[in-house]
Amino acid sequence: MLFTAVLLPAAEGGFVALNPETGSTSQGDTIEEALANLREATALYIEEFPIVGAGRPLVTTFEVERHA
Repeated sequence: MLFTAVLLPAAEGGFVALNPETGSTSQGDTIEEALANLREATALYIEEFPIVGAGRPLVTTFEVERHA
C-alpha cells in the first residue's frame, strides 16, 4: 500500500514524521530513520486497524497571514 509521509524538522533536532491517512507519527535523527520508524509505526497501526479502500491523498499548501 502507498501512504503519505510528512516530515518536519524537530525543535530538538532530527525529524518528526507523520502519516495523515492513519494518524501515526514517529521521529528520527535523519530523514531515512524517521521514515523507517514511520513505516514500522504505520504497519503496526494497519495490523490492528485494517484500511479498506483508501483513496489517493491530495497534498497541497496554503498561506496564513501573520498579524503583528
